[in-house]
Amino acid sequence: MKPLVAIVGRPNVGKSTFFNRMLGERVAVVEDLPGTTRDRLYGDTDWNGREFTLIDTGGLDLGDDIPVGQVGLTGQPGNIMKLVQAQAELAIEEADVIVFMVDARAGITVADEEVADLLRRTRKPVILAANKADNAARRLDAVEFYSLGLGEPIVISSIQGTGTGDLLDLIVEALPPEEEETEEEDEDVIRIAIIGRPNVGKSSLLNAILGVERAIVSDIPGTTRDAFDTEIQFKGKKLVLIDTAG
Repeated sequence: MKPLVAIVGRPNVGKSTFFNRMLGERVAVVEDLPGTTRDRLYGDTDWNGREFTLIDTGGLDLGDDIPVGQVGLTGQPGNIMKLVQAQAELAIEEADVIVFMVDARAGITVADEEVADLLRRTRKPVILAANKADNAARRLDAVEFYSLGLGEPIVISSIQGTGTGDLLDLIVEALPPEEEETEEEDEDVIRIAIIGRPNVGKSSLLNAILGVERAIVSDIPGTTRDAFDTEIQFKGKKLVLIDTAG
């Protein structure tokens, strides 16, 4: 199994843009709108001969405790925000390495400080990445993120690609020792897409099959925004289930 690297941070800091750039394709939906990503998205990549799996997550806003039925500052209903946070926390729990992404353009926020406090308690390798450093002034300003207590921030621009190689170097250095891989025979993989109009229970069906809360489920149409794959074994066969937006 490839090591897991979770990309976490508050909403709208560029996590999905970085995720897509590293995979070389548009896997995650990207908009200039907080709360676009909701479910965990997985994608395999490699750097300098080392393979690993990236996990894109929804934005963590630990202090924004919005009651169910009300809408938060990100425009997300309170119940959806709680589910997005739970998905991100699951990614943190299963990750071998965590990339904590912040916004060099906006500077440190209270939400950044709350996420930093959460990550310090994980006792896992955390790499601090100051994204959106698209010019010299922003690269210089990123020094303020030292105060988060997570070491030196690596300054990047996911859109321009600057600094991403240095970030990948740090990720590979932090990965657990590589395990010897046993050769496996090529096998046919059956891919099954779950499709239908919005709010007919596609994500509920996926969760029931897996026995875990893999996808966020709510009564709000359009909750699922990204199509994502989940691999399972059934009667000795490898299946890939694909949950889709309505």
